[in-house]
Amino acid sequence: MRIISADERLAEKRGAKIAITGPFNIGKTSLLRTLDQSMLDETLFVDIEAGDLSVRDVNVASVRPGKWPELVDLACALGGPNPALPPTAAYSQAHFDAVMSNPELAELIRFNTLFIDSITDTARRCFQWCEQQPESLSERGKKDLRGTYGLLGRSMIAWLQQLQHARDKNVIFVSLLEQVTDDFNVKSWQLQIEGNQTRSQLPGIVDEMITMAFVHFDGDSRPTRTFVCADNPWGYPTKDRSGRLQQFEEPHLARLLTKLLSQQPPSSRKENDNV
Repeated sequence: MRIISADERLAEKRGAKIAITGPFNIGKTSLLRTLDQSMLDETLFVDIEAGDLSVRDVNVASVRPGKWPELVDLACALGGPNPALPPTAAYSQAHFDAVMSNPELAELIRFNTLFIDSITDTARRCFQWCEQQPESLSERGKKDLRGTYGLLGRSMIAWLQQLQHARDKNVIFVSLLEQVTDDFNVKSWQLQIEGNQTRSQLPGIVDEMITMAFVHFDGDSRPTRTFVCADNPWGYPTKDRSGRLQQFEEPHLARLLTKLLSQQPPSSRKENDNV
């Protein structure tokens, strides 16, 4: 295990791993419009849910994976090989070598930003694949949902961690947000993702958990669309590993990335008192 010097670590190119969640029609996919053309030239739009009507005129490269194995190959290409895995495992050196032998998959490494729309649909693709695997069947050949969800959790976490280790890439995961009511009639916000394990572990994997929402500020007659980036009175899921974000930030992806990747030391967060 080689020691990476302080100078080497500081000189490394580093990307941000961001989860942006929000309700239907808040404009999550439209965030692509906030990237200038130079950034769009280095961005790959992973269109999983076929919801690109709002950005159909945006000049950005795109892929449309239909099945879970295609998403696994994509993550393998971007995250590189994991030397700890056996040759038969996904993301192993053997898997990576096979992926790189495909010219179309090998081309993926030129992109600096990955915009995944959405992780909600990614988990659905994974679930469909898991249902067809031996772990989803009991000894008598009956469907075993416990086996399906166990495999779903392991597969999704491995996929997310593979993209997490694409250190030099920006990865933006888009997710739907829904309000749920528990047995005690208590309402809360949660990510709309198949499987509790993925939903609970995603915040620990990404650097930033941001909720895109309409917020009423004091004195405003109309709500303002904003990024909610820190603790808030509505219980929106948030996290800021960088320490660079304010409680509310402009819903502008290019400026968000610039702020997160700045070489300047983070300033202390000032809470907005106008909520």
